[in-house]
Amino acid sequence: MTTTNPASGTAGTAQAPAVDPERLEQLLHHVVADVGAAMTVPLALLGDRLGLFDALARGGPMTARQLAEDTGLVERYVREWLLAMATTDYVTYDGSADGRTDNAHARYRMTPEQAEAFTNPDSPAYLAGAFQNLTAATRILDRLTEAFRTGEGVGWHEHHDDLFLGTERFFRPSYLANITSTWLPALPGMVDRLTAGARVADVGCGLGASTIIMADAYPNSTFVGIDYHAPSIVLAQHRAAEAGVADRITFRTAGAADLDGDYDLITFFDCLHDMPDPVGALRAARSALAEGGSVMLVEPMSWDSVEEALNPLGRLLAGASMFVCLPSGLSAEPAYGMGNQAGPSRTCELGREAGFTVAREAVATDFNRVYELKG
Repeated sequence: MTTTNPASGTAGTAQAPAVDPERLEQLLHHVVADVGAAMTVPLALLGDRLGLFDALARGGPMTARQLAEDTGLVERYVREWLLAMATTDYVTYDGSADGRTDNAHARYRMTPEQAEAFTNPDSPAYLAGAFQNLTAATRILDRLTEAFRTGEGVGWHEHHDDLFLGTERFFRPSYLANITSTWLPALPGMVDRLTAGARVADVGCGLGASTIIMADAYPNSTFVGIDYHAPSIVLAQHRAAEAGVADRITFRTAGAADLDGDYDLITFFDCLHDMPDPVGALRAARSALAEGGSVMLVEPMSWDSVEEALNPLGRLLAGASMFVCLPSGLSAEPAYGMGNQAGPSRTCELGREAGFTVAREAVATDFNRVYELKG
């Protein structure tokens, strides 16, 4: 490659920057760790599907043979899976039953913390849904490759079924921990309205976890859950019946722009950033609000600057945005392409663009920002 010296106008040869061996080695170690972590996620999903985590938490310490007998699986596969999980600290190596140190005779167990994270679906620390959700998301890699060339999106409904199921499993523990204890109380006067009896619309309700949690907590209120994905609505109806709250929830297949009625509270749980027309969705919500009502917008943690986002959670969320949120936001007109990293300033600005006079961050938790829109 040749360049021109700006002072003399003469051409010269540009020298590539020298490679720093130490920094290169650090990068290689980083990549090895990342690739190992990436391989762990689908293997952990395998353990979740096959009941391996549950059986080990219930019966450990166990050898691979004992775990295989307990679960009805093939010992040789179970043995390799246990080693893979132990290398990433998802299960714990517990020595050997007879002094031999090879993997065939090794015993494994789960600590209380590992069991809590991988086997207790009601725990705020439950993470098994992430294995299902993120593994499903990567199935669109071929389409995403082409989307970089065409600019086309991939609709939420076009993903593998595991994405819908895994998303509910991933978000439900946080909703259980925060909706009634932290998020709704951050909206002044809202808990009193819900307790007395309010009308609530839950937009983008998916399989209904958020709607069901609210309906269970506020039996005097009535709820409408809407989502454009019809199979999710069918599952939501079944789950509401199982939870004993179907008498006060109506689920229907509809898009955010179809929202109508007169509601004291309209909620968007982790969905606005996926919508191709988030401003249109918020305008529809504003039109459907009762006097003095509020929109509660729950969004993934995001930041206003790149520097703030350079952290482990930022890495996870930006990756999820690439596979799910951004393609969904580009899948139909007007193809806003918000992504999950819009940041609080831009998110509040969207509320004002939609006509709300109040757009504020009401509260934040480790993984979410919660906004209130009024007026």
